[in-house]
Amino acid sequence: MVLAKEMMGCSLIERSSLVSSSKVFRTCSGDARQKQNRFLLPVKPVWVPSVQLRKVSPVMAAVSEDLMKSAPSQKEKAVKFKVRAAVTIRNKNKEDFKETLVKHFDAFTDMLGRNVVLELISNEQDPKTNGPKRSSEAVLKDWSKKANIKAERVYYTAEFTVDSSFGIPGAITVTNKHQQEFFLESITIEGFACGPLHFPCNSWVQSSRNHSGKRVFFSNQPYLPDQTPRGLRALRENELKDLRGNGRVVRKLSDRVYDFDVYNDLGNPDRGVDFARPTLGGDKIPYPRRCHTGRLPSETDMQAESRVEKPLPVYVPRDEQFEESKQNTFSASRLRAVLHNLLPQLKASISAHNRDINSFGDIDDLYKEGLLLKLGLQQEAVKKLPKMVTKLQESSEGLLKYETPKVVSKDKFAWLRDDEFGRQALAGVNPVNIERLTSFPPVSKLDPEIYGPQESALKEEHIVGQLHGMTVQQALDENKLFMVDYHDIYLPFLDRINALDGRKSYATRTIFFLTPTGSLKPIAIELSLPHTTPQSRAKRVVTPPVDATANWIWQLAKSHVCSNDAGVHQLVNHWLRTHACMEPFILAAHRQMSAMHPIFKLLDPHMRYTLEINALARQNLINADGVIENCFTPGRYCMEISAAAYRSSWRFDQENLPADLIRRGIAVPDPTQPHGLKLLIEDYPYAVDGLLIWNALENWVRTYVNHYYPNSSLICSDRELQNWYHESVHVGHADLSNESWWPSLKTPDDLVSILTTLIWLASAQHAALNFGQYPYGGYVPNRPPLMRRLIPEENDPEYTNFLADPQKYFLLALPSLLQATKFMAVVDTLSTHSPDEEYLGERQHPSIWSADAEIIEAFYEFSAEIRRIEKEIEKRNANPNLKNRCGAGVLPYELLAPSSGPGVTCRGVPNSVSI
Repeated sequence: MVLAKEMMGCSLIERSSLVSSSKVFRTCSGDARQKQNRFLLPVKPVWVPSVQLRKVSPVMAAVSEDLMKSAPSQKEKAVKFKVRAAVTIRNKNKEDFKETLVKHFDAFTDMLGRNVVLELISNEQDPKTNGPKRSSEAVLKDWSKKANIKAERVYYTAEFTVDSSFGIPGAITVTNKHQQEFFLESITIEGFACGPLHFPCNSWVQSSRNHSGKRVFFSNQPYLPDQTPRGLRALRENELKDLRGNGRVVRKLSDRVYDFDVYNDLGNPDRGVDFARPTLGGDKIPYPRRCHTGRLPSETDMQAESRVEKPLPVYVPRDEQFEESKQNTFSASRLRAVLHNLLPQLKASISAHNRDINSFGDIDDLYKEGLLLKLGLQQEAVKKLPKMVTKLQESSEGLLKYETPKVVSKDKFAWLRDDEFGRQALAGVNPVNIERLTSFPPVSKLDPEIYGPQESALKEEHIVGQLHGMTVQQALDENKLFMVDYHDIYLPFLDRINALDGRKSYATRTIFFLTPTGSLKPIAIELSLPHTTPQSRAKRVVTPPVDATANWIWQLAKSHVCSNDAGVHQLVNHWLRTHACMEPFILAAHRQMSAMHPIFKLLDPHMRYTLEINALARQNLINADGVIENCFTPGRYCMEISAAAYRSSWRFDQENLPADLIRRGIAVPDPTQPHGLKLLIEDYPYAVDGLLIWNALENWVRTYVNHYYPNSSLICSDRELQNWYHESVHVGHADLSNESWWPSLKTPDDLVSILTTLIWLASAQHAALNFGQYPYGGYVPNRPPLMRRLIPEENDPEYTNFLADPQKYFLLALPSLLQATKFMAVVDTLSTHSPDEEYLGERQHPSIWSADAEIIEAFYEFSAEIRRIEKEIEKRNANPNLKNRCGAGVLPYELLAPSSGPGVTCRGVPNSVSI
């Protein structure tokens, strides 16, 4: 606690230009102590300008002597005195010609009086005006002199004159009279007897030419609405009004307006009827809401929003857009994706007969050779390519190569084994669909009048021989039977999917047996097709092979299961549950909770970049003819499957990890266990690691919530908090808002549960589902995103070809070369950490994001716990008794290991859904 208090009172302006956690901190009481940083997460060094200041009495916290002399004692008559602001502005690393020109023009006009102007706003109300007390205006000094500084951050100062009765500043207004926006990182005010005051800003300040009015930034002191100082109340309310906007007008990219809309921008009816898509959201097709852009309707359908195609940007509020390092990483990944797909398309046009994967060597070559070589283009074909492409090939061969996915980096043939197939259900990229089988055979919940008999084709004789001497009932009673069931989500769409060109799918169920070693063994796969006539054979059961023919049929059946799994993973578990369903809570948080609200401060790092990545997904990934439709089996029906899952199975109250494990029957409540539940599969890496993180998150959130809400009356009377939750549910999730399962928000425990669930979804849940996409899916045979052939029956014409060359048949059932490389390039991008990633236990300005010393102390304790969890995960991955994460050729489970470097690492838990 002492150290945190010292951090709160430390000066960011010292004689040295670098202040770190190991420096001496000066408190308002005048004590200076050397403290050892006992936290595992150090305070990141903060570079500040070299300001020539002389030592002064510690009461003024490193203020120059002339400022000190001006400050009156309490007994003296009220007089005016000066205080100083240290302002940090972040430069762009790369500027285009126009930006450079305007920057120099702003430097010139700054000397003529068109400045950046700051004004301090007191917490106290002015009795004469009934408004807040205001300081004199002050301009940033030396803007023109520092215009050519190339450093990442540039530091400015400004001096204010205030009255001794001014009180403590709680806000600062900023007016940008230049022509160009700038990124304001932070402001620190020195000169008040309480010590330095911190204003974390992290926002783009627009030119007053484009956005009239002053920007308001509040200090890091959190306030519940009813506790807001009188001088700040009107500013707090007006700032929220600005963020909510003034109507549904077309948004400029520089706007800061947050509003809701339906998904009516996925299709492009102006391009043709084949590119029209239904609106998601509303009575017909329920779906969460997305960020409103205000774009005009399309020309051919007034209910559809007109499209903005790349490279033009889609609107999100200015501060939600990627920062420069993130944008550079994303752009580089996008370039790789373009290059990876450009040449296969050229090859397809040059050599039309060579579109399929003809051998496993073709796949291996994707990771070994330069792109032109791996495509098998002969010299005469290369000459037909544009010079730009061939030159790029010569100079950037490394850029055009795929990295070997981790799943085949240790054991090239692991993906063929049944134990690896079962292991990935527990420790792969989609470990959240495995469920315990409570009765046999399983039964469909679909309407039998439409979809045929609900009974499964699975019989006891299909599995009894695989149960290690148990009867089926014994296996059920001893919790040994598990299932991955995609029957009900796929079957309603199969007629339409299988009518698409080059798409073939079943609705699958896979039964697993839990072996004594703790691994899952697949023992039966049910493949269902639509029930067309009473005589039609719509269901088929495939069991582990006993001969060569059965082996290839078994491999094809597993591939169809993986294709189902890839679709549900991407469309439901990843996109719907962690991207789309989070967006309404983020929009409502900005609209209804002030930046000074303690709950907004808690959620802030967990909302970073999500609106931007979701907008990019609507533009490029989930749109009509986008990557998802092109690469996954459901094609144009992908987003309708996502919406069907939202309607039928999404429940916010079951999105937290313990509730989800209990719902799937993987765990049972047990108060004697550390997390209040007992896992029925002990070696379940996603669950056991996830529970460590869930518990750490819950403890941190409970400490935080109880600090600000010691009783339920404060929860109920907090209008901003209640408005946030009400709008998240009744506007953001309007189509499901009447469901009885929505949690109430009346007590601190209610709030802890809601917030922990949101932070879990944004951080650990998303990480577990996202960052393994290329390591597991980059080798397409392991997880084919689409299948192009059904499994032949003995009376089918293709059965003869299958018997003659089963490997060729298998490869022709996989995606084409073009589809595979496009998919690989995209999941490579989605699996990449950017250099500016913030991981769980980290945040910007770690020691000053809040002025509450107890909260800073608790945050560092949470950070230390996250580091302990990382060490525990490392120990587990080295334990040979845990077969699902340790063994010959077995990938360690690191998707929930909190830290990571940049790139595709198959580990790391960022704070937010940022990719």
